[in-house]
Amino acid sequence: MKKILFLILFACSFSFLKAQSFEAGGWAGISYYFGDLNTNLSFKHPGPSAGLVGRIVFSERLAFKVSANYAKLGFYDSYSNNEFQRARNLSFESHIIDGAAQLEFHFLKYVHGHEDYFFTPYLFGGPGIFYFNPRAKYEDEWVALNPLGTEGQARNSEYFLVQPAINYGLGFKFDLSVDWSINFEISGRAIFTDYLDDVSKYYVDKQELEYNRGELAALLSDRSFEVVEAPIGETGRQRGDSKTKDKYLMSGISIIYNFSRVKCPGF
Repeated sequence: MKKILFLILFACSFSFLKAQSFEAGGWAGISYYFGDLNTNLSFKHPGPSAGLVGRIVFSERLAFKVSANYAKLGFYDSYSNNEFQRARNLSFESHIIDGAAQLEFHFLKYVHGHEDYFFTPYLFGGPGIFYFNPRAKYEDEWVALNPLGTEGQARNSEYFLVQPAINYGLGFKFDLSVDWSINFEISGRAIFTDYLDDVSKYYVDKQELEYNRGELAALLSDRSFEVVEAPIGETGRQRGDSKTKDKYLMSGISIIYNFSRVKCPGF
């Protein structure tokens, strides 16, 4: 009986897999950072982004997608109209390596090559993971900020450069042919760190920071001396807003190829 049940389950599973549609492709677009330097949610300074996509379409309404993505994020206090931010004079840039898994829900029926069901808007969401490494430009050289502990982090207690994320967003897909389709997508990342930009809490004592981390750490913890006569980084003064986590967003156009457009017979 167990052998018969196993054979039935195996046959059903194989039939189910045969009924899937597998797609893959690439995308390119732009990215945005939102956090302690971009408090007004400005969209004026995007960075480039791109990635690779693989998708299994389970049905006319449901699909599962995985992607490997790259984004370049960055922002400067000098972009802001806020007087405090301009005096604070902090900045960062980071290359993001991002992996995401998403469930997609199609609002309309979607079937590759169908004369009626060849397009649909969709929603998606799922878990992700990303790598970041904020750095700042000082005297024409890029300096990694994490090892400097600019907010007084103890050695070997710096924030982790690999972090989890929740990805979510919306898109629109339509067929160019039976084989090829185009997707337009906006994908946000809710993350669990406030150090995407290396800014979160308070200014620390610069003499102590210099003693523990070196002169460069003290200089990059408070760069207001470059733009104002009296530096603003008194010990204990707010440097960022730790109550609100940073975020980033990627938006782009993907070209997708359908590898399994021939429909297999079912049972």
